[in-house]
Amino acid sequence: MEIWINPACSKCRSALTLLDAEGADYTVRRYLEDVPSEDEIRGVLERLGLEPWDITRTQEPDAEELGLKEWPRDAGSRDRWITALAGHPRLIQRPIITADDGTAVVGRTDEAVRDALSR
Repeated sequence: MEIWINPACSKCRSALTLLDAEGADYTVRRYLEDVPSEDEIRGVLERLGLEPWDITRTQEPDAEELGLKEWPRDAGSRDRWITALAGHPRLIQRPIITADDGTAVVGRTDEAVRDALSR
């Protein structure tokens, strides 16, 4: 299991606390320092069953600068969104937990983290 975190994020810290309390075996990826490639983002999106705009933090200053709220959310724009996420990792929703069964969850709640643990 791997968890993509920003250590400054309270949701990430809560997820780590819960994983530790449950004795989970996991690897931490500080994705702002170890930025995921476009291919890695595609892989995580497939595991999540989501589109790139579903995991984009549109309230971030980078999102405003890029005008993301105005971007189309369709198959033709998918690669553009993925490129933006790889180029501006602060836009990636956090934490993302990749479960051992090949799936993934956005672990913003205790329930989502427990869901990842059960897989």
